[in-house]
Amino acid sequence: MAKFELKLPKMGESVAEATVTGWLKEVGDIIEADESVVEIATDKVDSDVPCEVSGTLVQILHDKDAVVKVGETLAIIEVEGELENSADDIALENIDTTVSKAAQQVEKEIEKAVVSKTAVSKVVTSDRFYSPLVRNIANEEGISQAELDKIPGSGLEGRVTKSDILEYLETRVVEKKTETAPTASKTQTVVPLSLNGEDELIELSRMGKMISDHMIHSVQKSAHVQSFIEVDVTNLVTWRSHNKDAFLKREGEKLTYTPVFMMAVAAAIKEYPLVNLSFDGDKKVAIRKDINLGLAAALGDGNLIVPVIHKADELNLIGMAKVVNDLALRAKNNKLKPDEIQGGTYTVTNVGGFGSLFGTPIINQPEAAILAIGAIRKVPAVLETPEGDVIAIRQKMFLSHSYDHRVINGALGGLFIKFIKDYLEAWDAEGAF
Repeated sequence: MAKFELKLPKMGESVAEATVTGWLKEVGDIIEADESVVEIATDKVDSDVPCEVSGTLVQILHDKDAVVKVGETLAIIEVEGELENSADDIALENIDTTVSKAAQQVEKEIEKAVVSKTAVSKVVTSDRFYSPLVRNIANEEGISQAELDKIPGSGLEGRVTKSDILEYLETRVVEKKTETAPTASKTQTVVPLSLNGEDELIELSRMGKMISDHMIHSVQKSAHVQSFIEVDVTNLVTWRSHNKDAFLKREGEKLTYTPVFMMAVAAAIKEYPLVNLSFDGDKKVAIRKDINLGLAAALGDGNLIVPVIHKADELNLIGMAKVVNDLALRAKNNKLKPDEIQGGTYTVTNVGGFGSLFGTPIINQPEAAILAIGAIRKVPAVLETPEGDVIAIRQKMFLSHSYDHRVINGALGGLFIKFIKDYLEAWDAEGAF
């Protein structure tokens, strides 16, 4: 047998530590290679730490809420045979006795805490395995053992993960609201769910609190002003419709409109670089050399995060599609790295994905502007022809540009989205590959 140290990996140049937010495995659990073991959080992003080897978890060295330095050992995994990098990976063989005792004490405390919570909530034991994190969430939310056993699991061997139980809780709340709501017509207001005659109080998640603080700070700091423009994307819609299947077969990537929009924004910034700036203190602004586009994406819990496409102007359509799809998928699965949500110089958010025609987005500090992309819809439009004006069905959308009026005036803000409009209406796929 050999011992493997599961360490907190390096997560970017600016990240030196992380907080343990929950363990996905217990001492004695079998772990498969690349399976996530512990959940961590930095001041930028939440993520999981996977194990590089297969083995058995024998020691947990840091409890929940502990702050761990990059490179510090989180847990000990016992593996069959010898490890290739014995100098590093078997360092635990000579671990200090004091540390070993401390780790054992941590295990005992964890067991006591789990047993205590189980006793208080009167949860009946089950043959099905549940991690301490899932158990704690169930206890805190008043989920009975019978109810817990019915939750479908997406983890190894059908185990219930944190995402599974949180998704179930969202559905559970909706069901409760439906059950307690009085019979009403479509126009009748439904009374919100209340507990013991009082309004239900829901505490913001850690991510929710961060977003709240960030938005308030932006509104207080920047002088927000908006410009709107309508774009005829009929040619773009037709082109995508004719090419999306071939693109998927050839490149292995879905062809959405987002990569085209991002290319249009990158081209507009090259034309109007004064949009690509941020404040350096209160008296100076920094014009950013690189065009790093942030793309607002949905997390698994419904919150938003902004992964960054670095040097976006250097990507062609294929490269942009691959990056956009990859970031969106990993954002949804909480797999983004801290460096991937830093360094943005301009942000794009697609409000059209929720059916909105346009919006007035809040600037993502310390940037100076943000673009909202509205829904594409069919509308009647007047077209000029040699024979005179005609009415035709066209595919159109709105662009909403929010910018800091302290440094970007209305002329620049308007010209910027006018460039994007012209780019999209004259879409030339040949030069995009």
